Amino acid sequence: MSGDPSPRSASPAASVFEAVGLKKEFDAGQVQALRGVDFRVAQGEFVAVIGPSGCGKTTLLQMLGALDRPSAGSLSYRGKSLPDLPDPAAYRAHEIGFIFQAFHLLPTFTAEENVQIPMFESDRPFGERRERARELLKAVGLEKRFHHFPAKLSGGERQRVAIARSLANGPSVLLADEPTGNLDSENAGTILELLARVQREQNMTLILVTHDMTVARRASRAIQMKDGRIVFDGDPANLSLSSPT
Repeated sequence: MSGDPSPRSASPAASVFEAVGLKKEFDAGQVQALRGVDFRVAQGEFVAVIGPSGCGKTTLLQMLGALDRPSAGSLSYRGKSLPDLPDPAAYRAHEIGFIFQAFHLLPTFTAEENVQIPMFESDRPFGERRERARELLKAVGLEKRFHHFPAKLSGGERQRVAIARSLANGPSVLLADEPTGNLDSENAGTILELLARVQREQNMTLILVTHDMTVARRASRAIQMKDGRIVFDGDPANLSLSSPT
């Protein structure tokens, strides 16, 4: 992408994300993952997208990260069409931080080196990358784990490394796909508190996919999905255990 690689220069009053009639089909229309989804996400919102496996929530997250394209409808980031971005990789590198259930840490890299990975394509010198990684690891409580390999870290520590890595390039948005799915309840609570603190302190937009009602209720807004459609969009306190999940 020429010039500024990010579309962040759009009007700050505009929605961060806006979807209108968003559809996604697979297998020549045999599978309809999204069936006409409409929503807006504002700057600084903490949105939980909840629903069972196969409801379309991960497909939606992938499209927000420009990892997949819609079959129909429109999807924009700060007023610019995501499917039409000339350089989706630059958008992901500069605007989006990803956090996954499976951590996706490189086993032969230390915690410090894993956090530096998103910065490898930047012009930052090695010393600056290292200091940035150490600052982020300190921020997530891993100041004594700089040189530990993933195999020597607990599940909660690995996810904290992954969160630090997601913040390496100062993204505007965090996209988290079941970030507590592989953790016990204590570590899950710690990770949720950490994500909420980062989102709040940096006024970041956080969109977190989960199938867990307890996790969804930690957000400021919940979008509930079923069969590729949004069936609830509002205050997580109003989510019902008997709601279609």
